[in-house]
Amino acid sequence: MEKYRANLLLCAGTGCVASGTQEVKEALKEELKKRDLEDEIKLVLTGCNGFCAEGPVMLVYPEEIFYQKLTVEDIPKLVEEHFLKGRPYEKLMFREPEKRAAIPLMNDIPFFKYQVLRVLRNKGMIDPDSLDEYIARDGYMAAAKALTGMTSEEIIKTIKDSGLRGRGGAGFPTGLKWEFASKSQADQKYMLCNGDEGDPGAFMDRSVMEADPHSVIEGMVIGAKAIGATKGVIYVRAEYPLAVQRLQKAIEDCREAGLLGENILDSGFSFDVEIYLGAGAFVCGEETALMRSIEGKRGMPRPRPPFPAHKGLWDKPSVLNNVETLAQIAPTILNGSEWYRTLGTEKSPGTKVFALTGDIRNVGLVEVPMGTPLKRIIYDIGGGIKKKKKKFKSVQMGGPSGGCIPESLLDIPVTYEDIVKTGAIMGSGGMVVMDEDTCMVSTSKFFLEFTADESCGKCTPCRVGTRVMLDMLTDITEGKGKEGDIETLEDLSRDIIATSLCGLGQTAPNPVLSTIRYFREEYESHIRDHWCKTGICSHLCSFHISEELCKGCQACLKACPQQAIIGEKKKAHRIIQELCIQCRSCYDTCKFGSIKIGPPGKKDLPAPVSKAEDK
Repeated sequence: MEKYRANLLLCAGTGCVASGTQEVKEALKEELKKRDLEDEIKLVLTGCNGFCAEGPVMLVYPEEIFYQKLTVEDIPKLVEEHFLKGRPYEKLMFREPEKRAAIPLMNDIPFFKYQVLRVLRNKGMIDPDSLDEYIARDGYMAAAKALTGMTSEEIIKTIKDSGLRGRGGAGFPTGLKWEFASKSQADQKYMLCNGDEGDPGAFMDRSVMEADPHSVIEGMVIGAKAIGATKGVIYVRAEYPLAVQRLQKAIEDCREAGLLGENILDSGFSFDVEIYLGAGAFVCGEETALMRSIEGKRGMPRPRPPFPAHKGLWDKPSVLNNVETLAQIAPTILNGSEWYRTLGTEKSPGTKVFALTGDIRNVGLVEVPMGTPLKRIIYDIGGGIKKKKKKFKSVQMGGPSGGCIPESLLDIPVTYEDIVKTGAIMGSGGMVVMDEDTCMVSTSKFFLEFTADESCGKCTPCRVGTRVMLDMLTDITEGKGKEGDIETLEDLSRDIIATSLCGLGQTAPNPVLSTIRYFREEYESHIRDHWCKTGICSHLCSFHISEELCKGCQACLKACPQQAIIGEKKKAHRIIQELCIQCRSCYDTCKFGSIKIGPPGKKDLPAPVSKAEDK
């Protein structure tokens, strides 16, 4: 058996690959060879480590030394210092903001310290293309237990007793869904996986499929045994080529090892899986639309009942679970329902994976127990707001159909029932953080624009209603809003929610309702004062330079694309309003807070006339 002094677990998830993992890998291979360390140090490409903000990242195992922001130029020094001289290379270690000391061990870094990994139990620890490495970490033990030692009823009871709720958005009890399908009588049943993940800013399912594809397949095998399915389909969006590649490799390896196909593990149970590439329609996240898409039809939801558990894909009983839900099945079967309930709350047990994005310092993928306060996720794990001297304003949860939660509610525990009370939804786990420079009217317009474009058009409330709301929001952001628009938006929202056919229309107004609920004064300022105080809505603002605060550094002058800023070095500058296009370049560039946002139409005072001009 091969033995190595150290394993270099280099992240090869999509985020790190985009940041240069492949180049770093080649540099490491070359340097290890050059230093005659190939027989002592093993380089392993893993899936997503989770700490996307610091990529490319690498864990030295078993020392658990964590390196971040690797570059090709740093590799020779890293290899020399760590593996020849025996001292970890501090330059590439994580440091908390405002703190100088480096943190060498991964689990001491706040981003990892407060997480509890169940879904992401193998993230960054195994080669996702290796079946052997998955098996070495208890992989397929749960499948073996379910197929050879449990009845369908026992499997379903374990999942029901665990309280596992679907992680795709609605939070429907997984065991109950399986029970409905198991009782349906048919010559053919289907076990389906939703890997479509259409929410902007969400990458939970993609990362699991890239880092641990076998966990999804194992969950499907167990689910198939529970409901009596013999065929499975993983529906993945075509924009996830790395996930598709690794899933396909995992499926082929399972077939070769007898973990998929006929008579799995000599249990008498047969089941196989194929991949279906989706075209990226957001509405195909709805289960009946997804099934129609697999059938080769246009992805449009159909009325329910009948529910898919009775009449789904090809009109046969079908169960659809998302990637995160399926990844929790194996450890739950292996350890039992009581073990699963040791984390989370009574009504929301277990853990939840979130994709932290937006104006947050530690962008990445995190997994926390249900019931964790929202504040802990954003500040302790996420590191707080990215920009210095900026304040937190809101966090949008639940994707484009979610709601915006203000700072006053940050102590709320993250559970299905508590998040709904705020006007947001848990959704699949997208969490977009916004700072004080965010215009909430423009934000609600952005999300509604997405859902209006993604509407399949089948039902009038969603097709027409979202467009009417979008037109009103556009008018408000362009200074054409009028009294009564806020109330009309609220009325329209309630009507669309009540009468839309599927979840897309039923949740599309959430961003509008939640921003009106918590940030109504911004809507009123846009309508009554024609002023966007954040400077986001270019029709409703003007930018000015404070003479008292301006240092004359000329950073804003160089950033301005219109040459609308004039001034000498080390002297106060000014903006020529006739040339300004309200692009915010000066505001975003200034480090001294000298750029101020005023209502539109405000003019700067004339620039002082120089002695040369006076002559």
